[in-house]
Amino acid sequence: MRTGVGDNLRTDSDEPPQAQTSPTKHRWVAVIMAAGQGTRMRSSLPKVAHPLAGKPIVRHVIDAAREAGVDDCIVIIGADASAAAVRAAAGADVRFAVQAQPLGTGDAVASAREAAGEADHVLIMNGDVPLVLPATLRRLMDAVSRPSGPDVALLTAHVPVEAYGFLELTHDRVTAIIETKEAEAIDRSEPRHINSGQYAVRAAWLWAHLPHIAPAPNGERFLTQLAAMAYEQGNPAVAVFAEDPAEVRGINDRIQLAEAEAAVRDRIRRRHMLAGVTIVDPPSTFIDAAVCIGPDTTIRPDTYLEGGTSIGSGCMIGPGSSVRDSRIGDRCTVRFSTIEESTLESGVDVGPYSHLRPRSYLCQGVHIGNYAEVKASRLGRNTKMGHFSYIGDAEVGDDVNIGAGTITANYDGANKHRTAIGDGAFIGSDTMLVAPVRIGRGARTSAGSVVNRDVPDGMMAIGAPARIRAQGAEDAKEDSDPGR
Repeated sequence: MRTGVGDNLRTDSDEPPQAQTSPTKHRWVAVIMAAGQGTRMRSSLPKVAHPLAGKPIVRHVIDAAREAGVDDCIVIIGADASAAAVRAAAGADVRFAVQAQPLGTGDAVASAREAAGEADHVLIMNGDVPLVLPATLRRLMDAVSRPSGPDVALLTAHVPVEAYGFLELTHDRVTAIIETKEAEAIDRSEPRHINSGQYAVRAAWLWAHLPHIAPAPNGERFLTQLAAMAYEQGNPAVAVFAEDPAEVRGINDRIQLAEAEAAVRDRIRRRHMLAGVTIVDPPSTFIDAAVCIGPDTTIRPDTYLEGGTSIGSGCMIGPGSSVRDSRIGDRCTVRFSTIEESTLESGVDVGPYSHLRPRSYLCQGVHIGNYAEVKASRLGRNTKMGHFSYIGDAEVGDDVNIGAGTITANYDGANKHRTAIGDGAFIGSDTMLVAPVRIGRGARTSAGSVVNRDVPDGMMAIGAPARIRAQGAEDAKEDSDPGR
């Protein structure tokens, strides 16, 4: 179940949670290579730190490994200034190992030896291959978990070779890995079983064989030699086949990033639709990876759901709406509006053309109409704010009516000040509330009032500047007469 502000909020995920592997039996550690610069991205940001469907590329890889059942993740970073950005992108729940010099994939994995400790198995992943699925990784891991299984398993798919190396296979056993640059006569557009660079390896075998990888003429050492070592020892590596070729596709430039974005977002939309969410026009609907949506909610066209947004059941979101890092309860409606870092309890409706800025909290049954703005404020249950109003830095009680054109003048040029409005208050149209100010329970303001002092419970504020009168008093009627 997903926890949240709605009545029946739940967690959406690609697959059911998997039990963690026992730390004393078949303990797995993932080694994720993320030290490359990614120069083809033409960016000051490291390649693996670029966002993909709302989270960094490398975070997709980490999350897939976690869901597959690894006990620990070690991210390989470089020793240059870009390492800080990779650390931030990877997050706080991983550990890091530093590859002092870019001397190939074999050297990168060797740099994680100490951090890996006594792990029984190692899952080697590329930080720029974000589409691999947890179920595929589990099949890769299972291939070397059996006592009689091979020491090495490689993930492959049947796709055009392009710049990848490719496998020579006898049935599902790898006899060699051929580097594309060493096979100049091949047609690179012809599909072959490529080397994706994703491996599952028995740890003891890996650490014993890494030092024996011979360096290339440029001094780099490559993991591809592990397959040849295993074959020569009579226990060839096994190939595990990805069902979707996109799973093994790396990201090297902005074009491939856009292609991966499309693939990830299509997966996200399909996942939500299969879980009971109606998406009226999938191509015009953009949902980030971390977004949770309850069943029987409808997402209408031209809608963006971003960051850690959580939406309950039975809602109508869109068209033309943007919701970022917000929590929306059950049975809410948001039309042609923007919501940022805010919370809506159940039964709230917003829009069209309204804006909830960060730290807004709307309690159950609140109505926000058209062209209204709320910022850093709490609106109580069943409060109505129909149109053309601004409420900022305020605490508004239950059952309050906020008339058209009302604003809180919360900024004096140097400091922000708070406004408090009590339960059942009635704020007349075109009222200006000059903070700091308090409007009492059941109090009222007349149309066009400028209120710069507190209004006690049950009293009325009239005029500019406002005078305080008892509600229904004869002079209050006279003061509110526009003909006087």
